[in-house]
Amino acid sequence: MITVRPYQRAIMDAVLDSVRHRYGRTFSVEISRQGGKNETSAQLEVLLMVMNFLAGGNIIKCSPTFKPQTLNSKMRLEDRLRDWGFGDYYESEYGYMIRLGNARTLFFSADKNANVVGATAHILLEIDESQDVDKEKYTKEFRPMGATTNVTTVHYGTTWDDSTLLEETKQMNLELERKDGIKRHFAFDWEVVAKYNPDYRAFVEAERDRLGADHPLFLTQFCLQPIKGGGKYFNERQLAQLQGAHRRQANPDPSKVYVAGLDLAGEIEVDEEHMMSIAKRDSSILTIAEVNRMPDSGEPFLNIVQIYAWLGVKHSTVEDTFVDLIKNVWNLRNVVIDATGIGEPVASHLTNRCGSCITPYKFTQQSKSHLAFQTLASVNSGRLKMFANDNSPEVQEFWKQMHLAKGEFRPNQTMNFFVDPSQGHDDYLMSAALVAEAGATVKNRTARGRQS
Repeated sequence: MITVRPYQRAIMDAVLDSVRHRYGRTFSVEISRQGGKNETSAQLEVLLMVMNFLAGGNIIKCSPTFKPQTLNSKMRLEDRLRDWGFGDYYESEYGYMIRLGNARTLFFSADKNANVVGATAHILLEIDESQDVDKEKYTKEFRPMGATTNVTTVHYGTTWDDSTLLEETKQMNLELERKDGIKRHFAFDWEVVAKYNPDYRAFVEAERDRLGADHPLFLTQFCLQPIKGGGKYFNERQLAQLQGAHRRQANPDPSKVYVAGLDLAGEIEVDEEHMMSIAKRDSSILTIAEVNRMPDSGEPFLNIVQIYAWLGVKHSTVEDTFVDLIKNVWNLRNVVIDATGIGEPVASHLTNRCGSCITPYKFTQQSKSHLAFQTLASVNSGRLKMFANDNSPEVQEFWKQMHLAKGEFRPNQTMNFFVDPSQGHDDYLMSAALVAEAGATVKNRTARGRQS
């Protein structure tokens, strides 16, 4: 039998008090990732279903997606009912309901296209991963489910940015608490959870070392600190960490392993009449890094040792040069190439000519977010370093883009990174991110998909 921890009991006591007395309060609950949020919800559901075994009524729980989140919540409740000895008494109905006596828990998707109108929440309304639930969907379709019953509502989640439904609910609750002293917002960061679980402490401390203490995912998922909109992608400390002391290399060391990131520019014709407009276009950038291993963790760390740039050159013209650099000059172990749009046929040609060392990478919202977070983690932990300044045009443009790079936080805990087109290009930035991916996956040759 699972025993709830004191911080979970505090949440359950407050919710049960509101349900019993029909106060109709709205609570917000933030618990560090994997700290017991879903377990708290499932235990509450069991207790309330038992309490309403004869009287009946509905608990309604919604999640951002039906698969896997809603189904996972349903399976967890079934597991807890069996744990408490009700395995022979509950029934699963219609694929989205669980009934115990006359009490039911209904599980819905909060996806924008899900049809959920018509159900009534008599006992409790739960919003799981509230930071990922659309505000309009909640206000128009879920919140009214408890109107006729003055239902108690609980928003569960982990912090993201300052514009989410969860953060909005949290701020309203904190304001109400200041007025009447009744606790409505519960927040338990990783250090609270770690008091009761030494293994959890070890895991989170390792994540802090891997990602960096100011990495957006560490701050939001474990420290419960919301992100304040968008801003610079790299702060001054991170830019300083990115600067290495090693020299640029013209040729490889045969004893070393090298990887690369190749960001492809749009093609344009080159002639003297249009030289001014060409100078404003982005370039194809090949960033090459030497792979080493961190002595303590064995994680790969990358020293960028060379950058090649081609401005305004057709891909077909430079393809032979790509192949020569990849196969003959640097003998690259892994080359992650932007295979979005016009990059797809180039990646295909290079795969045919260079073999399995080519990893196509298509930019989608999710895969670009992966790059953004991974690059920050590599910089924060000292696993990505740029060679020392040699006053070359490549180095000047590299640092210009790193300083101009912006981070933009999106719903569903994703992140975009870019250089504002009015200020310049992000070809060096993307190539550096792709080389970080190449280093991280040097032993895992699985191609990813990427939405910008």
